[in-house]
Amino acid sequence: MLPDMHPALRPPARRAPSLALVLPALALLLPALALLPTPLALLLPAMAFVPALATEGPAAASTSASTLASPAAAAPTAAASTATAAPRARAFVGARLLPVSGPPVEDGVLLIEGGRIAAIGPRSAVRVPAGAEVVEMQGRTIIPGLVDSHSHVGGASGADGSGPIQPEVRVLDAIDARDPGFRRVLAGGLTTLNVMPGSGFLCSGQTAYLKPRRGARTVEDLLIRDADGRALGGLKMANGTNPQRAAAPFPGTRAKSAALVREAFVKADEYRRAAARPPKEGEPRARDLGLEILAEVLDGRRVVHHHTHRADDIATVLRLAREFGFRVVIQHGTDAPLVAEDIARAGVPVSMTLVDAPGGKLETTRLTWDAPARLERAGVRVAINTDDWITDSRALLRSAALAVRGGMSRDGALRAVTLEAARVLDLDRRVGSLEAGKDADFVVLDGDPFAVRTQVLETWVEGRRVFDRANPEDRRFAVGGFGAGQPTPAFLCCAGGAE
Repeated sequence: MLPDMHPALRPPARRAPSLALVLPALALLLPALALLPTPLALLLPAMAFVPALATEGPAAASTSASTLASPAAAAPTAAASTATAAPRARAFVGARLLPVSGPPVEDGVLLIEGGRIAAIGPRSAVRVPAGAEVVEMQGRTIIPGLVDSHSHVGGASGADGSGPIQPEVRVLDAIDARDPGFRRVLAGGLTTLNVMPGSGFLCSGQTAYLKPRRGARTVEDLLIRDADGRALGGLKMANGTNPQRAAAPFPGTRAKSAALVREAFVKADEYRRAAARPPKEGEPRARDLGLEILAEVLDGRRVVHHHTHRADDIATVLRLAREFGFRVVIQHGTDAPLVAEDIARAGVPVSMTLVDAPGGKLETTRLTWDAPARLERAGVRVAINTDDWITDSRALLRSAALAVRGGMSRDGALRAVTLEAARVLDLDRRVGSLEAGKDADFVVLDGDPFAVRTQVLETWVEGRRVFDRANPEDRRFAVGGFGAGQPTPAFLCCAGGAE
C-alpha cells in the first residue's frame, strides 16, 4: 500500500502463496479446463498478468535522506518501494502555489504537519523546521484539493417508492467504501465530496460529506465529522419533472409538488415546537425520524441541496425557502441566469453541473457555457460540480475550464471547485484553500489548472498521498485499464489478490 495511508486504515500485508501449494492446485485444475465455456477458457492465459495489476503502488520514496526529488519525476517501481512512517513534517518546495484565498505564490513552500497545513508562502518567508522531509517541486503547480458539491459515487441510493418525501433516509447507509469510483475521484484531484441520493423524489434523504481516504473499509472511514463526532451532510430535495408520477402519493404536477413540501414543513414546525415543550410526566415522547431532520433544516443546522432546473422551479425553491426560513443550495440551476437577480438577492448559492453536451431532458436545453459567468456578474456565489456520472470525477477541472471559456473569471472558476464549493457545504473553515490550520488536502499538477493537457500528478488528503500517477496501479484509474471499474479483482483467489 502507499506509505501515506493512515496506519489505522492500512490492511495487513499480503503474502504470495508458496509454489509448493500452488502447483498441486494447478495440477488438479488443469483437467477441468476442457469443461469450461470457451470465452472463460480464453481468459485464463491472461491471469498470469493480473497479480501485477493488483499490486499496490510505489511508496513516497522516503529514505534516510531528508531531501527528495519530485515524486512524479523519480518514483520507484512498486517492487522497489518500501513503506515508511510519515515524517513529522513535510515541506513542498519550489512549486507555484495557488492558495485561492490569496494571490499566487511563485517558488513557494507548503509546509504540512500532523495532517494540516502548518505554513504557506514564498521560500524566503517560510522556515522549514529541522528534520522535516523536503520534497522538491520545481515546475509543478499546487492547488487546494478539489471539492465536489454534487456527486453520486459509491453506489449511493436513497428513497424508495413508498412515498415522495423521505428525509429519514441516510445515503451513508448505502455507500460502498470500496467502490472504484472513489479511486477515479482521487485521480481527478477531488478530496471532499457531497454524495447525494437521486432526484426522483421531492425529498430523497440525507446527503453525506466525505473524504476519499485510501484504504477505507466502510463508509465510517470516509465520513467528515464535526467536533462532537456527528457525521456531516445536507438534505436532498427536488422539484420539476423528476419527482412527478402518474399516481398518488406522488405529485403529478408542479403545484402539487410544492403543496406536499409545504405540508411537510408545516408538520416539522409543529413537531419541533412540541419537542421544545417539557414532556408530561410519565408520558414518553414519540419520535419521528423524518420530522427530526426537517426540524434540523428549519433550525438552520442542515442545508437543503435542491435539484432544480427551470426558472419557474427555481423561483418556487426560493419562495419556499423564504416562507420557512431554511438555507438552500440550488443544484444544477440550468435556468439560473434567467433569475440571477432574484437568486443574488436571496443570498442563495448555485452549484452548477456544466457539461459539454447538454441534453437528455427538456429542462436542460437552455444550458450554456456562459451560465456561470452570468451568475458571477450578477453577484451569485457559484460552485461547479460533477454530478458524477453526468460528468466523470476526473473531469471536474475541465468543467471549470469550460466556465472560463464561457467568460467566467479564472479566479472565480478555481474558487467554484474549491473554496466556494466548500462554503456550499459549510466546510470552508476546514478545506477549499491553502491556508495555515486547514486540512492538508492538495493536488500537484504539471501545468496550469485549466490547460487541456495538464495532468493530476498527485492527490493528498489530510497530509497523506492517496494518488500518484507514477504508480501503475493508480495510473489505470486515471486513464483506464483492466480492472479499473471493478470493486473486486476477478480470478485472484489463488494469487493473494482477492478481497
